[in-house]
Amino acid sequence: MLQCRDEILAYTKKLVHIESVVNTNGEREIAHSLYSFLSSFPYFVQHPSHIMLEKTTRDDHDRYNVIAFVKGKGGNSKRTVILMGHTDTVGIDDFNQLQPYACSPDQLMEKLKNEDLPPSAKAHLKSGEWLFGRGTLDMKSGLASHLYLLKYYAEHPETLNGNIVLLAECDEEDGSHGVISALKTFQALKETYGFNYVAAINADFVAPRFAGDDNRYIYKGTVGKLLPSFFITGSETHVGSCFEGLDPNLIAAELTKQIDYNPELSNEAYGETTVPPVSLKQTDLKPSYTVQTALAAYAYYNFFIHSWSPKDVLTKLKEQAYIAFNNALATYEQRYKQFAAISSEPYVNMDWKPKVLTYEEMMNLLTSKHGSLFKNHMTKFKEQLLKQQDLDTRMFSARVVEEAWKWMKDKNPTIILFYSSLYSPRIELTGKNEKEQALIKALDQAIKSVQPHYVHPIVTRNFFPYISDMSFVAISDNEEGLDAVTNNSPSLGYKHYVDYQDIRALNVPVINIGPYGVDAHKKFERMEMTFSLEIVPNLTNYVIQNLLN
Repeated sequence: MLQCRDEILAYTKKLVHIESVVNTNGEREIAHSLYSFLSSFPYFVQHPSHIMLEKTTRDDHDRYNVIAFVKGKGGNSKRTVILMGHTDTVGIDDFNQLQPYACSPDQLMEKLKNEDLPPSAKAHLKSGEWLFGRGTLDMKSGLASHLYLLKYYAEHPETLNGNIVLLAECDEEDGSHGVISALKTFQALKETYGFNYVAAINADFVAPRFAGDDNRYIYKGTVGKLLPSFFITGSETHVGSCFEGLDPNLIAAELTKQIDYNPELSNEAYGETTVPPVSLKQTDLKPSYTVQTALAAYAYYNFFIHSWSPKDVLTKLKEQAYIAFNNALATYEQRYKQFAAISSEPYVNMDWKPKVLTYEEMMNLLTSKHGSLFKNHMTKFKEQLLKQQDLDTRMFSARVVEEAWKWMKDKNPTIILFYSSLYSPRIELTGKNEKEQALIKALDQAIKSVQPHYVHPIVTRNFFPYISDMSFVAISDNEEGLDAVTNNSPSLGYKHYVDYQDIRALNVPVINIGPYGVDAHKKFERMEMTFSLEIVPNLTNYVIQNLLN
């Protein structure tokens, strides 16, 4: 077992001390600091071409990845393991009066002694076995573990029968510009040095799955994440004549009722089940107050997948949208009739029918009818829309759908279903090929070697349950599934960029061995030091050795 606790703890504090909140200048600062630190290692002084500071591509922010590799001298193997870890964190606003100490663990823990803490946080603080602070858990201690191993093999290349490549990437917490930019670098290294990528090891955090859960989890593959979105049109009317129109917010409300927390939309695979979708936004698109009902509403939902493809999700959500639309119309009709009865006003049958289209279906209809005139208009519209810096990817997508809708001849109430943000692909690691079999075997052997040195059970599961950059090193979807994303994403190529063929070109099996803790993204974020600083690096090291030897 490597004796590495103190060194990794020092690296962790060094990384945490740099306030590298996503989409801020801190991301640039931590990349330059890390590059300078690694460049001082004797190995990289002798091999300066083995370390790179690379700016992300097609990115509105000035930020960088650090990529470094060590070529082993234990043989002539081209087998190569990728070590991944992100340098950015979420914000620190939730620390309130403790913000000045959020990135200084020792000072923060002194201040926390005078705070009214939840019982578990208080016990952890008192124990001395936990490190508090933004990024300690998610995921700078994991990155520190990788830094230690990189340094170890840089000093002992004769023990490495192959190569390791470290990717310290930015922007994991938002748009994954870092790992997506690095895909072409991986390909370039493969072409230059003949690297045969056999596995990737991510070091993102792991946490208890439920109260009282003492397991420490290692994950094979990862959950996928989509952002299915709904542009909902109604029939505008003056609120004084409300039954002469249809409020799109009523349809949106029924849609959320139908989708939110719905277990029918949980995806089970290999004995593991995703949490059901939940609403992340629901609004109408009126720019200001008027006494007219809204023309359109907009809603989007988080959606996790294990085995379903993006095409499967569109099919399932189209069914749910029809159910919600029917329910909204039934409520409208029942209440209209009830109002007519008590007001002695006549009931007029509006004869609306549920109508649900995917974005792809709408675009095909409009392109078929209007041809290049429509296509050229939409291209120019998107280019102009990009100039509105305040529009995020989700609202950019909504505005594109809204503009396309204006070309529709049939303006009856309709739901348009699309994807409004980045698709983080699901990855299944099942042993379906030689590389996957080798990684699974290497991991099982590593756990067997390390478990006797740790009191809590180390348990493997099939899908990392949080969004991570693991999603961008392999593809489990077929082309039809990916087409469902690209053909239904209005902002793809404008507000976000993913070349899925770059991912397929790398297509390396991936696992997650990361620090253990609780309250990631929260004020009392903390990691348990024994597992994170001792067990994690040794597990990772055994996997590397088992794979390369």
